[in-house]
Amino acid sequence: MSNKLSKYLAVFFILFLFLPVVFAEKETKYIKRAKVLNSPTNYPAGMTWDGKNLWLLDRKDGLLLKLDDKGEVIETIKTPGYRPSGLTWDGEQLWISDLESNLIYRLNPKNKTITRTIESPVSNPYGLAWDGKLLWLLNASKNSSMLSSIDPDDGTTIISFKAPFSSGTGLTWDGKYLWASDRVKNELYMICPKSGNVINVLHAPGPFTYGLAWDGKNLWNVDYETDKIYGLNVEKTGNFYLWGEKKEKVILTTVINNQGNGTVKSFDLYYAVPRNLDTQKILKEIKWNVQPEEYLTDKWGQKVAHFQFKNIKPAGERKIEMAVELKTNAIRYIIFPDKVTGEIPADIKAKYLVDDLKFDLKNPYIQDLAKKIVGDEKNPYWKARKLFNYLIANMYYDLSGGWNTAPTVLKRGSGSCSEYSFSYIALCRAVGIPARYVGTLVIRGDDASWDDVYHRWTQIYLPGYGWVNVDGNRGDKDWPGEQALAFGGYSNSFLMTTEGGGGSQYLKFNYNYDYSYSADGRVNVRVNQMAEWEPIE
Repeated sequence: MSNKLSKYLAVFFILFLFLPVVFAEKETKYIKRAKVLNSPTNYPAGMTWDGKNLWLLDRKDGLLLKLDDKGEVIETIKTPGYRPSGLTWDGEQLWISDLESNLIYRLNPKNKTITRTIESPVSNPYGLAWDGKLLWLLNASKNSSMLSSIDPDDGTTIISFKAPFSSGTGLTWDGKYLWASDRVKNELYMICPKSGNVINVLHAPGPFTYGLAWDGKNLWNVDYETDKIYGLNVEKTGNFYLWGEKKEKVILTTVINNQGNGTVKSFDLYYAVPRNLDTQKILKEIKWNVQPEEYLTDKWGQKVAHFQFKNIKPAGERKIEMAVELKTNAIRYIIFPDKVTGEIPADIKAKYLVDDLKFDLKNPYIQDLAKKIVGDEKNPYWKARKLFNYLIANMYYDLSGGWNTAPTVLKRGSGSCSEYSFSYIALCRAVGIPARYVGTLVIRGDDASWDDVYHRWTQIYLPGYGWVNVDGNRGDKDWPGEQALAFGGYSNSFLMTTEGGGGSQYLKFNYNYDYSYSADGRVNVRVNQMAEWEPIE
């Protein structure tokens, strides 16, 4: 083998080894980074900010490391315990939680003395934060992970609620909200300290997220695998970010059979035509095996392909296929409730606050229930969130057939995805929040799959953010982090075909498609439909 060839092979081998790392790093760049520092330890844990400097725990050697703005160690202090986990600053001194002793220590960094010791009321105090008055603990436990605020004098628990997920590692306070990290989900959560609601769910910048700190402007997150400390400027990231791009081809097929003795004189079929959105791009012109008679637009602005078939005899069959090649992404909104301000455009209110058959807004039950849930809340985000919380707490999924009106569904306490949507739309509109629904074709698990059930969810209009996805059906989960994923985001497993605010002159209350027919004699019309998905290489 020549030396030249050996060099080429060596270079190729090195690139082959490092390409996955490069790609993995690229995949984490969803949140705007202000700065990235090298961790001075390979065993980083809790973090905090003392007003001038970052402090970092060395989990293995039990050290407190004070860092300068370049990440260099300018002071080292031995921790009181042998398994330090959480770290926070109360404006004067440091607090350190220890997993082995299950104690929380207050330490004066000036003279390196312990000024207070309290017992932790939780068994695994990984995260630690200070809100100006109380200490907060993140207890990591498989089945009962909790967030708790405690009295710093004696450890008495003041308030406690479920953590976003079960594998929490870091915790910090930004002056208004708590932020927590979870190493298994590898996500960061912005949490309301009053209710425990997770408001935002963000991808962590590295593969093994750990300690968190807030410097008044940036959220700092240390990663245990990359040994990097990431400064994240969350508020400058934008209203949302996209991730998980995939390319797919989906064919929606409808087969019409006349199994009776009579003749189907006229059969009208309407297909909702998908369009480009933030999360989906149509890569090629949509292909039809039969060209539509015409394209129409309904009162909601939805484009519809109209097919018409005449005189379908007994045993006759017709087949229509819509083939769409698309690029699809998952989306997560970054919503700050205080920024949900401003006027709702008049045209949005005129279209998406009106009543319709499935909503029954004038029903006293809807009016009274919506007002009771919202109370005296004025902020549109929190109005919508309270209604969402009520829905997931008082409904369960049941595909029993039929689409009942919102009052019936809410009284019953169960429903399909469509009934979840009708109910949430009714509650939102009753308190002045514009709401509509979207209809979709769904990738069911594998990228090569089929769908004959489909899915529908709602969108609400929030001033300053626009239309935001809310899926009460998908949000009906146990962990607050899972619930939050359904408020402002959805996955890359959908083709949105339909956007509607209620009954349509072509699709009625259906989505994806609808049909009608007239007949001469006894007919038995069978309409079968299925969406087939396959990935595009």
